[in-house]
Amino acid sequence: MDIFVGVIVGLLVLMFLVTAHEFGHFVAARRNGVNVLEFGIGFPPRAMAWIKDPETGKWRRLKKSEWNKEKATKTVVADSKNTTTTVVNDGTKKLFQKGMIFSLNWLPIGGFCQMDGESAEDSRKGTFGKASFWAKTKILFAGVTMNWLVAFVILTILAWTGMPKFLDNQFAVGSDTRTEANYVQITSVAEDSPAEKAGLKEGDYILAVNGEEVWYASEIMDINEANAGEAVTYSIKRHYVGGSNCICPVDDAENLSQCECDKEKEITVTLNPADAEYLLGVTMESSQSLSYSTWSAPIVGVGLTLQLTGETFKGVGIMIGNLVSGAVQIFSPDEAVRENGQEALSEVKDSVSGPVGIIGVLFPSFTAAGPTNLAFLTALISVSLACMNVLPIPALDGGRWLLIAIYKLRKKKLTKEIEERIVSRAFMILLALIFIVTILDIIRIAQ
Repeated sequence: MDIFVGVIVGLLVLMFLVTAHEFGHFVAARRNGVNVLEFGIGFPPRAMAWIKDPETGKWRRLKKSEWNKEKATKTVVADSKNTTTTVVNDGTKKLFQKGMIFSLNWLPIGGFCQMDGESAEDSRKGTFGKASFWAKTKILFAGVTMNWLVAFVILTILAWTGMPKFLDNQFAVGSDTRTEANYVQITSVAEDSPAEKAGLKEGDYILAVNGEEVWYASEIMDINEANAGEAVTYSIKRHYVGGSNCICPVDDAENLSQCECDKEKEITVTLNPADAEYLLGVTMESSQSLSYSTWSAPIVGVGLTLQLTGETFKGVGIMIGNLVSGAVQIFSPDEAVRENGQEALSEVKDSVSGPVGIIGVLFPSFTAAGPTNLAFLTALISVSLACMNVLPIPALDGGRWLLIAIYKLRKKKLTKEIEERIVSRAFMILLALIFIVTILDIIRIAQ
């Protein structure tokens, strides 16, 4: 049931983020004089549709019998005279030529913004092709701007209501940040381990190590590694009797009255040497900490959006580097080099997740973790969508802009045939990559 709910939530979140991206294109197109033929939420087949009458400015719902009438309007361009002749079969010329359609569609996998004359070659007034280079730039990058804006808004709200920590050195304004205490709890103790011999027990909360306050299990592991083979002092609390509400580190008189608790105590443990199977001999888990901001929340929203953007581009760079180096190394005659190449390619495989992995794995786990974690994941994916669309891939916004810019610099005409050929081939490559990543996702889930 959790997986089903997570998948539904994932589809709705992705549809929202893609629709927000397309809404950015829509706003920029309208503000720059480009006609929008249809703005749709979801992908066809249509469920409902409305059209805005260009004369009255009023909206009315389209009947199913009218859905395909816009196809009856055919435009023929006479190149020799640079004039346009319109052939209309049904008397709905003005309505379907200039009226904008808003549609709700059955497939919840995104949204779309269909502009008039999306080819750079189109020269009719009100088309994307007729727009200036600067207008095209604003329209193409408005989608990624909207995704960054969505991330900023979500992260700003989280900074007010409680920001989870997912990054090392996560951006925050120290003077205006209050961190809600969390504790590291020992969940198991290995037999005959240094921890057991010293008296650490399952359920103990570790509050500090060598006098240094700790919040995360990773911090304790780092300190242990730095002190391998040496004596380390752990400050702990534990509970003895009481129900599920008996958690000694919580400063709550009502809960504490239900159980007997030791005061904070210190236990000194001599860790195993660095080459041993383990140093302390415990498994630990951390309760999630949340940080709160007041006046600096918008600053945190901007700073964390920029930090996530940088981490995303950094990850893409590392992935591409591993892919290239791994592809070269696996053909080396040296066995050690080939193994390094295989390891690099394996890291690429493990670092990439497609629609199945995102919707089928990430969203169920983050949905189960609560709305705060789900909101953070939504902001992260919104940033990722922005970053991916900026990349110079012809099928994406950044690639389309680069293609237009190159032909403008060369002072050559970008014909519809050339544009469609380049974009369609890039799109096919993207589909192939998505298919491969989807197969990898299915294999990972099956394992």
